[in-house]
Amino acid sequence: MGCSNKWRAGFNFGHLKVQSRLSFFFTMIILFMYLFYCLTGYCDSLPRPIYDQQSNFLKRILINDGQEASQQQQPDARKDAPPVSFVREQLSDFDNSYGDSQQGASANELQPVLGANNISIANNFGSKKFPQAIIIGVKKGGTRALLEFLRIHPDVRAIGAEPHFFDRFYDKGLEWYRNLMPRTLDGQITMEKTPSYFITKEAPRRVFSMSRNTKLIVVVRDPVTRAVSDYTQTLSKSPGLPSFQSLTFRNSSTGLIDTSWSAVRIGIYAKHLENWLRYFPLSRFLFVSGERLVTDPAGEMGRVQDFLGLKRVVTDKHFYFNQTKGFPCLKKPEGSSRPRCLGKSKGRPHPHIPTDVLLRLRDFYRPFNLKFYQMTGHDFGWD
Repeated sequence: MGCSNKWRAGFNFGHLKVQSRLSFFFTMIILFMYLFYCLTGYCDSLPRPIYDQQSNFLKRILINDGQEASQQQQPDARKDAPPVSFVREQLSDFDNSYGDSQQGASANELQPVLGANNISIANNFGSKKFPQAIIIGVKKGGTRALLEFLRIHPDVRAIGAEPHFFDRFYDKGLEWYRNLMPRTLDGQITMEKTPSYFITKEAPRRVFSMSRNTKLIVVVRDPVTRAVSDYTQTLSKSPGLPSFQSLTFRNSSTGLIDTSWSAVRIGIYAKHLENWLRYFPLSRFLFVSGERLVTDPAGEMGRVQDFLGLKRVVTDKHFYFNQTKGFPCLKKPEGSSRPRCLGKSKGRPHPHIPTDVLLRLRDFYRPFNLKFYQMTGHDFGWD
């Protein structure tokens, strides 16, 4: 009996040693196979870790079950949108929810490689490019409103802040400028807006040096109203500012207009446009009416989207008129608790300006306005 127990114990011990050796043998085989495939590049195709802050965004793209009902409440362009357009739109929403900065948005950390039927994820999302279109002016014309309206479009990616590259920071170089831009997918447009470009003498040559194919958007507004709005903005920051009329005239008795004052000088649109037409043909420009951007935002946005070669996604269903502010706001986006309106600085009440001052200023602008109408082929009706 004792011998039998010793034999069984020895057998079990030997069996365990055999199992251990076999396990070790198979483990080594698997390890060597893994190393072999990694050395041949197979491991590069394996999924990489994705940060938690990105996972919610990916779920919005990849998990699309049970959303047919909600799509019926969305714009028609989204209903029949292909997978690539859906991803672009989700990226746009993601970026707007986190805001833009001169370093780009959080979504820049993702870069899907889009195939016909699948989506794979890498560390970056899209690539940074020079802007194909720039809103170059004018200050207090409605450039901020236009940019915010455009950013609804899933195929538009724009930096929120004004980079001022072609007027203030040109010495930093084009690569610095490109790094400010948000990442874009193929087919998307990169944009920026800096209204002071329009009146900067060196800006046209500098933009042309970057790309002669850049599309240029100029938002113009009645120069008299624009000057008063410009003054109102400055007055809010400097309450001790002299009166509008004292800054408008070099000599109030002669009625000579002081064109050195920037609020007046910006409104001489024809003069500034001449500088740009030395480098770009008129076909590269789109002139947007600041007045129509208020009274008919969908109509002006249709023209802008056509000019940029975009599908008309931004339509009248996106807008409502805010009676308090006196300009249109974007309707409540999906998932948001309130509509999107421009900041408190927009829609400030203008100070009272004597009627005779406004009439003199309007007489001063009239010949410049007529020339601008002829140059652009469009009568903006400011007279």
